Formats: sequence, structure tokens, C-alpha cells
Amino acid sequence: MLYLKQAGAPDETADRAVRETVEGMLADIAKRREEAVREYAERFDGWSGDFVLSDAKKADLIAQVPDSTKDDVRFAHDQVRRFAEAQRDSLREFEIETEPGVRLGQRVIPVQCAGCYVPGGRYAHVSSAIMSVTTAKVAGVPFVVACSPPRGEAIDPAVAFAMDLAGADAILEMGGVHGVASMAFGLYTGREADIIVGPGNAYVAEAKRALFGQVGIDVFAGPTESAIIADDQADAMTIAVDLVSQAEHGPNSPVWLFTTSEALGRAVIELVPRVARDMPNAEVVLTAWEECGEVLLCGDREEVVRASDRYAPEHLQVIASDLEWWKANLGNYGSLFLGEGSTVTHGDKCSGTNHILPTKRAGRYSGGLNVHKFMKVLTYQELDEQANKTFSAVASRISRVEGMEGHARACDWRLRKYFPDEDWPFQVYDQTRYDGS
Repeated sequence: MLYLKQAGAPDETADRAVRETVEGMLADIAKRREEAVREYAERFDGWSGDFVLSDAKKADLIAQVPDSTKDDVRFAHDQVRRFAEAQRDSLREFEIETEPGVRLGQRVIPVQCAGCYVPGGRYAHVSSAIMSVTTAKVAGVPFVVACSPPRGEAIDPAVAFAMDLAGADAILEMGGVHGVASMAFGLYTGREADIIVGPGNAYVAEAKRALFGQVGIDVFAGPTESAIIADDQADAMTIAVDLVSQAEHGPNSPVWLFTTSEALGRAVIELVPRVARDMPNAEVVLTAWEECGEVLLCGDREEVVRASDRYAPEHLQVIASDLEWWKANLGNYGSLFLGEGSTVTHGDKCSGTNHILPTKRAGRYSGGLNVHKFMKVLTYQELDEQANKTFSAVASRISRVEGMEGHARACDWRLRKYFPDEDWPFQVYDQTRYDGS
């Protein structure tokens, strides 16, 4: 494996500074609650109005959205909803009898409150509102609060429309660490979020990480990552255009190419800066490419798989022959895009799969946001008296092997109570001598 182009070293000093800032803000908000949030909103958002979007203001914002945009948002919402419904239906409740008198079962129950963060800033993330809120509502979450930083005097009108269409029960006009904290602590809604999902900047990601345990989160999201696997039959311009399209997420967004063709790799290296310079945000794209872009030349497709799985990219495109082979052999990624016709933009905006995906190699052990993230798989069991003859005996013996006498005696009590005349060939503690006083 040979690097035709390699990225620079990451800046860990910036990460430490973000962590310290976020920890201080969360501690302050936990202590001073709404008072602290209002101060942060004024400082970072220039916001001093109401935080909860009223029905009247929401209606005014939605009225500003062109009908053509509404139609597109409805189309995207329908695709995401249908895929999420299929995911939900793939997980079922069941009950089995493993032995006579032993019933084991599984229940699937949604969390009670979900917080959905929708980024603001450079872009109006309509699709993120669809991805997060729709998925939570399909999962059956009864109360979903969405928040997004205001852009001037309100959140973006199209974002407000998408949140409303997807079924948000409350919308907060705020962002950043204070937005995440408000959802986690139940500020302004009186409903503490059980899970917080959605992408955001480094401060939002760190706030979610710091709150994990107190609340659930979807993924610890770093900068957007995109990789392309390509063979010698792939079109270099298609690859360059797609890499540039993902580099516009930010100057620290990695874009990678894994290829078995040196000629293709060098052609892409030459084309990307040309394509990037034609972009309206050329400086962002060029910085991402120069500092975070990589091109890896591999000896064969098996080596490509090993390289790609080591990177575990958030988005992974395959523009190569024998797509079924690649689908069967690739294992670490957030979402997979097969064939030249499948660009990451489709998944980001409207194809139906979720675009809230794992980064920083988390694709090795986790997938992206899906309805199951909002659902708890709960188990139950019921053992009748006769089943205790076997199960309490085995559990008692295992407990004593582990040195857990209290556990053993809980089973011994049932053996004595249900089978008072049984002559047990192993130690069974006799608690019947207690008079209860």
C-alpha cells in the first residue's frame, strides 16, 4: 500500500480546549439552569427572545417556504419515513418457552423523550431535521423536542417546516452547548431527553459525549468523512466531483480515495483542486483537501478492503466492478453507496437511509442513527414452581462457585418452599427455621 497523497497530523490541542470549554458550560447550566442558558444564547447567538417556537411564529415561518421546496422536503420525508418503518418492523417482540414452566420474552418499547439537534451556522440543515425527528417519531417516541440555532430573528424557515412535518412536539430556537444541555436537562419543556441525536460542530459533539450516561446519544460525531473505492474503470472526474462535494462540509472534513489504479489516483489528485477552485466556498474545500485528503494505492481489491475497514469511513462509495463482492466483503463503514449512480448526496438528502453516521472509526462497532436507537429491547421471564426444581438448583450451585452466597440462598429458599420433602444431593441452605421476628 502506497500513499499517493497523505493528510497532515491532527491538532489535539484544539480538542482539549473544546473539552474544557464544554465541561465548564455544562457545569454552569446544571447549576444555574435557564439563567445560564439565556446568557449563553445572548453571547453566542445574539438571541434574547423566547426560546420555544410558538405556533404563530412557526406558521409565519412555514408560510415563507416556497411550495416547490415544501414538495421536495415532503418527498425526502417520505423516503426516510418508509425506510425507518421497515427498520422498525424488522425488530419484533416475542415469547418462547425454553423448558416446561419457563417463559422468556422480549418487549420493544420506545424512549419517552428524544432530543434532536439540527445544526445551523453555514448551512440550513433541512435534511438533518428530517433524519432525526422522523426516525424518532416512527420509533414511537411520544415527545420529541428539536432545537436549532437561530439565523437572525428565527431559525431557518425550511428547517422549521421540516421539523413540523416530521412531527416535532416542541422546537427550541437555540443551538450549541446550551441547546444540547437544555434538551438533556428538560429546560423550557419540562421533559428531560432520554437520548440526544443529531450532528453538530465540535462543541455540540463534545457536549453529547460529556452527557453520555446521563442521556443516551446516537454517535460521537466528528467532522464528516467520505471515502471512495475505485478501480481502473472508474471515471476520475466523477470521483473528483464527489470528493469535493463532501469536502465542503468543513475545512477539517477528510476525503479519501482507495484505488488499485495509480493512473486513476494521480488523475484525481490533479483534478480535485481544479474542481474545488470553481466552488463558491473554494477556500473551505481546498483546505479540507490539502490538510485532510488522502489517496491510497493498493495492490489488489483485498488490500483495498483491509485499508477501508481500517479507516471505517462514515460514507463509503464503491465505483468499481463486481459490486456484490464489495458489499459482501466490506464491513466497517457508516453507510455504503454502491455504483457510480449512488453519490453520498443522495443519502445525505433524500434516498431514505439516515445520514447521521459514525465517524472517527466508530463504524468498526456501531452503525448510524436508526429507529432502534430510540427503542429499548426489554426482556422478561416467568418460572413456575416446577421449573424451580431445575433452575433454582443450577443457579444455586453456580452462585456458590462464584462465592455469592446471598444469590444461592434466594434459590435455596424456593427449593425448600416448593419441594419441602426433597432430599437434595447438594448444599441447600435451610431458612425455614426463621420465625420472621
